[in-house]
Amino acid sequence: MTEAVGAGIPNAIAQLADLVRIPSVSWSAFDPADVQASAERVAALLTGTGVFDSVSIARAPIGESDTLGQPAVLATRAARNGRPTVLLYAHHDVQPPGRDADWETLPFEPTVKGDRLYGRGAADDKAGVMAHVAAVRAFAEVTGGDFDLGLVAFIEGEEEFGSRSFSNFLQQNRDALAADVIVVADSDNWDVNTPSLTVALRGNVTFRLTVSTLAHASHSGMFGGAAPDAMLAMVRLLDTLWDAEGSVAVAGLTSTDAATPEYSEEKLREEAALLDGVRPIGTGEVLGRMWFKPSVTVTGIDAPSVDNASNTLLPSVSVRISARIAPGQTAADAFAALERHVREHAPFGAVIEVTEVDMGDPFLVDTSGWAVGEVTAAMHEAWGVPAVEVGIGGSIPFIADLVRVFPEAQILVTGVEDPDSRAHSPNESLHLGVFKRAVLSEALFLERLDRRG
Repeated sequence: MTEAVGAGIPNAIAQLADLVRIPSVSWSAFDPADVQASAERVAALLTGTGVFDSVSIARAPIGESDTLGQPAVLATRAARNGRPTVLLYAHHDVQPPGRDADWETLPFEPTVKGDRLYGRGAADDKAGVMAHVAAVRAFAEVTGGDFDLGLVAFIEGEEEFGSRSFSNFLQQNRDALAADVIVVADSDNWDVNTPSLTVALRGNVTFRLTVSTLAHASHSGMFGGAAPDAMLAMVRLLDTLWDAEGSVAVAGLTSTDAATPEYSEEKLREEAALLDGVRPIGTGEVLGRMWFKPSVTVTGIDAPSVDNASNTLLPSVSVRISARIAPGQTAADAFAALERHVREHAPFGAVIEVTEVDMGDPFLVDTSGWAVGEVTAAMHEAWGVPAVEVGIGGSIPFIADLVRVFPEAQILVTGVEDPDSRAHSPNESLHLGVFKRAVLSEALFLERLDRRG
């Protein structure tokens, strides 16, 4: 298997680069034709493995509306002779690139520098897509295509936009997606030399918060100091979300007590790129803050730019709030606490509007099933060191839907990223050595499952 994976890696990297060139941003403000083109490319890659009975591109409605979500790719091969079925999940859509000026290379022009491939989606999660494709290819080569393991590939097209049609897609394709084991290749590894199995994920609540104080803009010299402008109100309101240590100060948001591996503030400083003199925020164990406590981040703001600023009091200001929710609390309860907080803490009687709400529940993996032993054994063989069970501060909200629809399936959260992949950020990259070992881990895992009765 090692030989088959190694021989296929150059082609897999080249095809990953082709995928990265497609700007498949699933957000509503971007061209959906690019997401369609990405889906078609993924479908061709899965068809090219020669192992699936069917490969199709499908969409499902968002909620109860007639609006369809972005295209997903679904490929299936039935199990034989009592073998299990494994579902391989990844997503082919990507985050917006941001400003080209913030990138050292163009975001949709994949570039190899040293041992890393740079580009938007190079790690999150087109590398996950290609890890599945390359692992299936190697597995098929070693078995000659004559295997009994059931295979399903589900490559989603809107994970970065909240997986809004995901639940309906599961219901519409329930029989095709049914599996004994679900591998979600959308997480990271402890470092470039140590694999991880993600066993805890925070949930998320995001919303647009608009603060208004005036019916129209007014002269800042004529009325400043008496009329409250929206920026002043927004700044005062946002400051109530945290205490002096930077910990979340929203009543009703909860934490979870759980042990974490050793992780120093020095390592945090290096991996999170803290500037000299900047102190970490929060209290308690560093990983506990990121895995098992809530956080609140302002990820965007709509206000005049500095270059376009005029001497006026702003009537309204909007921000995007992104909150991460600790395991043990539902996203709905967390959102209720956040909404209550911003309304109760509005300064100067400012008008508060909360819109564009997205929620996803946190997740704790049940590690008692047989699949965990199989995947960690495969990881150990591929990487040469034991896998570390980790929590992740990020969120994969759709896992709660998978648990609801397929309660008997064992869910394994793996990935091809590492602490310097910078997913969602400028200069996102994939460590090519990690990619090769992730492919080998999955191919060995498939081989092990094919031997199970």
